[in-house]
Amino acid sequence: MANSILTIDVIAKEALMVLENELVAAKRVHRGLESEFGNGRNGYQTGATVTIKRPTDFTVRSGSNASVQDVVEGSTTITVDQQKGVDFAFTSQELTLNIKDLSERVIKPAMVQLANRIDSDVLALATKVPNWVGTPGQLINSFQDFAPAPQRLDEQAVMSDGRTAILSPADHWGMLGTQTNLYIQGAANDAYRKGDLGRIGGVDTFMSQNVQTLTTGSRAGSILIDLNITAATIDYAAVKDSMVQTIHMDGFATATDTVKAGEVFTIAGVYAVNPVTKTRLPWLKQFTVVADAVCMSNETDVQIYPAIIWSGAFKNVDVVGTADLNNQAVSFVGAAGTSYAQNLAFHKNAFALAIVPMVSPPGAVDVARESYKGVSVRMIPFYNGSSDVSTLRLDVLYGLKAIDPRLATRVSGMA
Repeated sequence: MANSILTIDVIAKEALMVLENELVAAKRVHRGLESEFGNGRNGYQTGATVTIKRPTDFTVRSGSNASVQDVVEGSTTITVDQQKGVDFAFTSQELTLNIKDLSERVIKPAMVQLANRIDSDVLALATKVPNWVGTPGQLINSFQDFAPAPQRLDEQAVMSDGRTAILSPADHWGMLGTQTNLYIQGAANDAYRKGDLGRIGGVDTFMSQNVQTLTTGSRAGSILIDLNITAATIDYAAVKDSMVQTIHMDGFATATDTVKAGEVFTIAGVYAVNPVTKTRLPWLKQFTVVADAVCMSNETDVQIYPAIIWSGAFKNVDVVGTADLNNQAVSFVGAAGTSYAQNLAFHKNAFALAIVPMVSPPGAVDVARESYKGVSVRMIPFYNGSSDVSTLRLDVLYGLKAIDPRLATRVSGMA
């Protein structure tokens, strides 16, 4: 069949289909927010924002006497501020290729790069997750190594449907080797012949080279909480939109020690609680650092998530042995100055990704905008008559947010 001149719409549709097919992490997170941005007929520009309500919580009374509770709803926002793109240059001769040939030679390699960039941004949200099971630096190479991830999700009352795990290549292949020994024909065959882990412990498990690496700070010493933190220090209403709290630490080994965003730590005597019953769990509550901190004179302020809520419907800690956290020991997860893979197990509602149609700029000609399964691309051509070369710019616009990090956990192998 004779080739015909490929139109901008045909190329944009093909690029979109390839891009959607190549996404991994981006397909496993909450994708329902595109509709929240409304009906912008001409699309959206960088900076458009939508507000999302945080789930509320209640306590259960005992007895027949009513105990009316205020409904306290927090909120968070997601802003489409990530514009990424790939630009193609074609001669007029190349634009007469069959779309299948053009896709294999040019479009697919470009869309693989773009899909990886989007997935990398999604997986970078791992640093927002306070839960971390296993021993950092240890390879996941058995079911016993993997099992603490769904166990932690169960302990956090995370819904059993819609769970996903994404492992680094090293952890994926470490885990894969154990599956070939199973006397389960389908699992063993898929693992051995296809390199496919499939569904493990109710969790759809994938490999991605885009799993992020966290490098811890230089923090060392006998680190302690400094200044008073009591049940009266903060309440949910004060932090309901961010759930971030600033605390002070001292006792660092050197005057300029660092703590990096994404690090996880525990506080002596501060236990996690069941999010439904509020009863104490047998492990210390984990917190993640929100922003890099640098010591001055062996101490520093540290922004943490989640905020420490001692009581009420939103209680998230059970403090044992003290009424004031001042001088309680702080223990960071992992060694200082070390890089660790950030494998993730999560429910889809832990993270949100919104990819929205972009505006058709005034003065642009033959703009193609295509959407498919919640993914939107915009393609704009411009032509250089002196060289007979057409340049096609393809853009995507998206925003992403860790909307409920409680529904996720980082996971490493066991020592």
